[in-house]
Amino acid sequence: MDLSFQARPFAFDRVFKTVPTHDTNPDRDATSLAIELELLQADMARRDDAHRAELARARCDGFEAGLVHARADRETALLAAIDALNAGVEAMTDDLGETRAHLARDAAELARVAATQLAAHTLALAPTAPIDAAIGRALAQVSRGTELVVRVHPDLLSDVTDRITLRQAQDRRRLNLHVEADASLAPGDARIDWDEGGLYLDRAAREAVVGNEFETLLAHHHAVPGECSVQ
Repeated sequence: MDLSFQARPFAFDRVFKTVPTHDTNPDRDATSLAIELELLQADMARRDDAHRAELARARCDGFEAGLVHARADRETALLAAIDALNAGVEAMTDDLGETRAHLARDAAELARVAATQLAAHTLALAPTAPIDAAIGRALAQVSRGTELVVRVHPDLLSDVTDRITLRQAQDRRRLNLHVEADASLAPGDARIDWDEGGLYLDRAAREAVVGNEFETLLAHHHAVPGECSVQ
């Protein structure tokens, strides 16, 4: 048995080709990193600018929206205030109209009472003054020299005579006036007669006319209490 064998060499080594993943040049690696860093910083700067611009637009939009809302609220509040003011003015106008109507009625009543009191006071102080005024009106209607007969209450005969004497002293023409007592006439009344006409002075009638005027005024205000113009 032949135990001899022939040994052959075994190949323990192989040749491999590897592709270098990194540049072995340290200067080149630093330059690349610097470029990448600059690119990243530029991108971050753009992102920051875009973020700030978007934030500014959002703030502007929010401000505009708030401003529009505030204006709408202001307009609503203003219209409500105007409506309330108009309602208040209308209520005040109604109250003022009613107040003025009451004041007008009270004033008319006061004027009527005052006129009555003044007339009575005037007649008490100078009862012959209205008669003298009536004589003046009669003289203005007649021609020169016309005879006039003045009839008055006996209590006023002397005073009317004195009035005629004073009138004659102040008039250049000769007045043909005669005074007669008439007990049928009330104190303050008089009747002046001449050939072509006459004049009757009625105190009660004068007071009635004045009273009727005031009564008409009072009745008008009672009928239209709300008729009032406010400016």
